[in-house]
Amino acid sequence: MDRKILSSASAEETEAYGKALAKELLDCGKKSAFVALFGDLGVGKTAFTRGFTSAICDARVKSPTYTVVNEYRGGAVPVFHFDMYRIDGDDDLYSTGFYDYIDSGYLITEWSENIPFALPEKRINVTIEKTDNGDGRRITIEEL
Repeated sequence: MDRKILSSASAEETEAYGKALAKELLDCGKKSAFVALFGDLGVGKTAFTRGFTSAICDARVKSPTYTVVNEYRGGAVPVFHFDMYRIDGDDDLYSTGFYDYIDSGYLITEWSENIPFALPEKRINVTIEKTDNGDGRRITIEEL
């Protein structure tokens, strides 16, 4: 999967890209993966995660801003959805139990720019940016 640059005109399309990424991971037989989401407030990180999770299990995905992590089990691989918006350093991150989740399933983290010190070398970066086209988004998916 090297690098893909995609265009989205709606939240539904952003969800579809998330779903496609999860299906690709499942089809490759990967039992663990780290997906680091980057992007400003309101660009569609949770929509991407909703689509990603829908390919794996039937869950109602919501932003984990106040809980830091939501766990979605019951599918082929557990999904752990983190929100790093309120994380201010390694002590904060450690207190969430984050490091215990590594390699336990699919980790998908919103606001990954807040934890550069903790991002694994081997990961998938997803950067979502607003475009000048109304609800348009440019989504860059890159496997490192």
